[in-house]
Amino acid sequence: MLAGIPSVIYGFWGLMVVVPLINDLWGGKGAGSSLLAVIFILALMVLPTVIRMTEVSLRAVPNEYKEGALALGSSRLQYIFKVQLKAASSGTLAGIILAIGRALGETMAVILVAGNTALLPQSITDPVRTLTANIAIEMGYASGVHQQALFATGMVLFVLIIAINLAMHMLNTRTERRERRESKGKNTL
Repeated sequence: MLAGIPSVIYGFWGLMVVVPLINDLWGGKGAGSSLLAVIFILALMVLPTVIRMTEVSLRAVPNEYKEGALALGSSRLQYIFKVQLKAASSGTLAGIILAIGRALGETMAVILVAGNTALLPQSITDPVRTLTANIAIEMGYASGVHQQALFATGMVLFVLIIAINLAMHMLNTRTERRERRESKGKNTL
């Protein structure tokens, strides 16, 4: 259910609950609208995606793997950590990639809790402005070079997401190759 909640609701909840809580805990005016609030809200937003993808991947592991591992004398924990998690790793990795993509593209919730200061933060309680928030806030009145800079920012985000997807794809391919080599070596014994 958490994945279906619109991001503006997360942002509003963050503004009403998380920001005042951070202000109270860290003391100091404006400490609540900060990078820490953004991290908390984004973690809350992407967690359902990672959890659901991992759950589906774990359930998709064939029951024969469990039976085989237990027949060979593995304990339940050994089965979970050495067989089930390895078999479900590609689905878990896919969930992490989706979560990273959502976090990088999130705008509305971040605008509400970040403080929107176009300065480099010196600590985790300093206000920030993300690239997506910068585009959303400034595109309405931008023209000329300013508008071109915002489009360039969008291209940077696009290239960043493509690079993350390519890196994860290469990692997944390498893992699959290694697993095939290992299983081929075990089959020849």
